[in-house]
Amino acid sequence: MSFQPFVPTGGLSGWRFLQNTIETQRKAHGEGVALQRDLAYFRDNIGKIDTAEALVGDYRLLSVALGAFGLSDDIGSKFLIRRVLEEGTLEPDALANKLSDKRYRDLSRAFGFGDFPVPSTKISTFADKIEARYRDQAFETDMGQTSETMRLALYVQRELPALAAGTGSNRTKWFTIMGIAPIRQVMETAMGLPSSFATLSLDKQLETFLERSRSIFGTDQIDDLASDGALGRVLDRFTVLDESDTSLTVSSPALVLLRGF
Repeated sequence: MSFQPFVPTGGLSGWRFLQNTIETQRKAHGEGVALQRDLAYFRDNIGKIDTAEALVGDYRLLSVALGAFGLSDDIGSKFLIRRVLEEGTLEPDALANKLSDKRYRDLSRAFGFGDFPVPSTKISTFADKIEARYRDQAFETDMGQTSETMRLALYVQRELPALAAGTGSNRTKWFTIMGIAPIRQVMETAMGLPSSFATLSLDKQLETFLERSRSIFGTDQIDDLASDGALGRVLDRFTVLDESDTSLTVSSPALVLLRGF
């Protein structure tokens, strides 16, 4: 049997419930038989993998590898995945650096087939790092069966601080956000941007993100937005506004609360 993560309601109250119960829910979910079986296979076999070709050729290993980076839906794109892994990330024209979805870059960098003489699969602690990521992603994916809003909020809660801690200018980090669909969706919704926003030029999109961030959150610095207090405000706004069209009204307590943000 496996535990299905859940929230009893949507919006801000659902998000509050999830934050109060998440440790208990994560523990129960992590004890699922299928998840334990997949991770045991990964731990027992990933150290035998020397090449990207070998990884792509093992469906079970590849499933965990992609799942750890939120790319499970792309498991059928084996030619693309192999090329991303083999080219690495060191060269500016490497495919991983050209793709708008930066999760591929993170995948390639983590496994190191194209970046180092010896891939990361040979490092003793590598399986533990991928396992931790896979557990988080699996929990979020299953949470999405109950609430896509909560899944996205959890993803950003985990990934935005990691992105902020990375290298690069503030503009570079914003461009990275614009290339990671889950984070972009959360930011667009929290800032009240319409779906047509994506049709603007990249420079205009960036300008709008910066302006809206300063107006709503008082800063356009990703490092500041990723701090506990600011990130909490971003996710509170998202969990309210993501469902405002269907489950909330203008007079709802959650929306009234947002006026004070």
